[in-house]
Amino acid sequence: MEAMDLIVTAVKTAIIYLGMVQVVPIMLIVERRGAALIQDRPGPNRVGPFGLFQPIADVIKMMMKEVTIPRQVNKALYLLGPFLVLFPASLVIAAIPFGDFFTLFDRNYVLQVANIDVGILYVLAIGSLGIYGILFGGWASNNKFSLIGAMRSSSQIISYEIPLGLAACSAVVWYGSFSLREMVSIQEGTLLGVLPNWGIFYQPLGFLLFFIAAFAETNRLPFDLPESEAELVAGFHTEYGAMDFGTFFMAEYMNMATMSGLMVSMYFGGWHLPWISDATLLQWLGSRNLLAALQVLTVIVKIAVFMLIFVWVRWTIPRFRFDQLMRLAWKNLIPLGLFNLVLTALILYFKGAA
Repeated sequence: MEAMDLIVTAVKTAIIYLGMVQVVPIMLIVERRGAALIQDRPGPNRVGPFGLFQPIADVIKMMMKEVTIPRQVNKALYLLGPFLVLFPASLVIAAIPFGDFFTLFDRNYVLQVANIDVGILYVLAIGSLGIYGILFGGWASNNKFSLIGAMRSSSQIISYEIPLGLAACSAVVWYGSFSLREMVSIQEGTLLGVLPNWGIFYQPLGFLLFFIAAFAETNRLPFDLPESEAELVAGFHTEYGAMDFGTFFMAEYMNMATMSGLMVSMYFGGWHLPWISDATLLQWLGSRNLLAALQVLTVIVKIAVFMLIFVWVRWTIPRFRFDQLMRLAWKNLIPLGLFNLVLTALILYFKGAA
């Protein structure tokens, strides 16, 4: 049975990772169509029906392009940069729960790559490693625009990791657990019989801080100063082309998906549907595996909503100046994060005393 457990775990992991990889081509068409809709233009409409095959054409183009390495670069670090950006983004996916569990051969298997008891610590630790790939790529390119972009990105990500971490700490204090799976389990049911028992209603300020920091951590507008084309050509990946550039591109969308998954898990009930308990759904469906499939679909839909918000914000809000970006983090978000953490502790203290 141990061999069967190993096979099931390997297949489950492969399906989850392949599913997350499909975010990239899907988001390519969603991003372009969303931009076209907001800017009142057609968007991709030539390759395939309604332009749906445009991402496939883009991938083929990148794969067919010759990989050229400029003479002035530090070759080892230059080639290592894209990998070091994509690898942490891929590892973080392991901590995101996509459902409760499914049954196979009378055994239960969690719908998660790894049921990590300290999931939040794992996410913060592994997610912070992506900055090394950006720094390596920017410095090794031996290009002033790339170097400036890499330095901007490092200062931005380090600055916004603090409010992100403070928001996560507030969630940990409120739920009393570092485990994302436990956080989702606690969010089942209703609040006051009217609202879903989701974290956003207990931690609205924490969610707002996490939401804003998520844009900065993924270098998305209005926080895309590390690659602002008007100033830095393309920032830290100016000297990259073909699949090396495609790897940076892929990492950005993977980071968006993982950030969306974290927000869904901590603040929007994870796999839980609003106002309907898992026990009720199991009674209606009559099958644990059908319930598991519905839970996975629920998480995917919630993540998709946040991915659409990423696109909507990109084409709606203009880019900040760099001094405004740093001021927002250090003079606004970090004090608010500390205030929210203290407030959460005080609420729990008086709640326990009562």
